[in-house]
Amino acid sequence: MGTIKSKPPIWFWVISILALLWNGAGVMAYLGRAFMTEDLIAKLPKEQQSEFLMEFPVWYTAAFALAVFGGTLGCIALLIRTKWALPFFIVSAFAAITQHIYLFINIEMTLAQLIMPIMVIVVCLLLIRFTKQAISKFWIA
Repeated sequence: MGTIKSKPPIWFWVISILALLWNGAGVMAYLGRAFMTEDLIAKLPKEQQSEFLMEFPVWYTAAFALAVFGGTLGCIALLIRTKWALPFFIVSAFAAITQHIYLFINIEMTLAQLIMPIMVIVVCLLLIRFTKQAISKFWIA
């Protein structure tokens, strides 16, 4: 016997699609970093080149991948209305927090540079809350 799902409101779909676009942008950022060649880096402005020439530990790159792909899978799970969204978002949030703590500790950042990492963590946590609400209201099962 399956759980009966109730019809979610329109804003459920709007948030789910926006979250998918957000995480899709994260996937593109990850792939851009992962496949950036030295030739492409050389064509960037000098201030952006140093960002791509930094060496990050392997676990940092793995956390980045888990964060963006976990978030994307969580969004897809939301859109097909399955509870699998919650574990995907939890893994994504844990990975994003781990990744950004490394940045906060090891890289000197201006206030403007801190905005995006903080936004990423906040969005991860909000998606977990949103998914828990969707489960409790039987929008997903």
